[in-house]
Amino acid sequence: MSRLPTLVVLSVLLVSPVFAEKQAKIVFISGTPSHGRLHHEHRAGNMILAEALNQSGLKVKAELVPHYGYPRDPSILDDAATVVIFCTGHGGHVLNPHLDQFDALMKKGTGVVMIHWATEAQKGKPGEKFLEWMGGFCDLDWSVNPHWTANFRELPKHPICNGVKPFAVNDEWYYHMRFVEGMRGVTPILSDLPGPETLRRKDGPRSGNPTVRRAVAAGEKQHVAWAYQRPSGGRGFGFTGAHNHDSWRNDNFRKVVLNAILWTANVEVPAAGCPSAQVTREQIEKNLDSDRPKEK
Repeated sequence: MSRLPTLVVLSVLLVSPVFAEKQAKIVFISGTPSHGRLHHEHRAGNMILAEALNQSGLKVKAELVPHYGYPRDPSILDDAATVVIFCTGHGGHVLNPHLDQFDALMKKGTGVVMIHWATEAQKGKPGEKFLEWMGGFCDLDWSVNPHWTANFRELPKHPICNGVKPFAVNDEWYYHMRFVEGMRGVTPILSDLPGPETLRRKDGPRSGNPTVRRAVAAGEKQHVAWAYQRPSGGRGFGFTGAHNHDSWRNDNFRKVVLNAILWTANVEVPAAGCPSAQVTREQIEKNLDSDRPKEK
């Protein structure tokens, strides 16, 4: 009996999509508008990142939740490798009403990336959960939110820094984060020493406090982006920049976040980093909240 039919069947099976390497699913959650045009462009910023990932040629599939806020159909998160959240923080955070539901996802080892205001949590259960999920958070009366030019001259040896060169960007970089005790599991990714001009405002929930003033005066570098390896499994990443939508045009700024998304999804980060085309001025002007019809 000829073995040819058997060989043909085996060949078909080996090239079948069922046997192909599975794509890592990345889900993006966008918060409702919170600031003026070209600031806190949650949806448009997520779209830039998702498009870059889907055009990268890597084994990933980025998908945006099709509306503002937490998914109305949470099943979209069930098979996600990581979840990217860009939204209003503190009392307006999209996760506040869904902490237990999202915690169950985190306990399965799903990754999480939080961008800018999304890193800010309320004290109590939200803050405790953020520490568990991504090792740190922006904490009122401890952290501050000045606009300043951070200069990242030194980068750690970490997959998130693959292909990233030293760079400087003016943005609203929150700093003096609240981290897990002893920074266990935390790797600072972007750090710089803010100038004294960042603390010219009077003490307030987001403007200054004695502890942060002492830290800066003592020359302590402040971490504005960090990676976290959870002891129970799963990865998190916090990134405090991206108040300015135009910051996505900086290739290194963008690459750090794209690499971090891959890393939290347990996708190998290429040695040169996640490939992405230069973001144009036309792309920055697309999909803005101010141009989008109001949701009913």
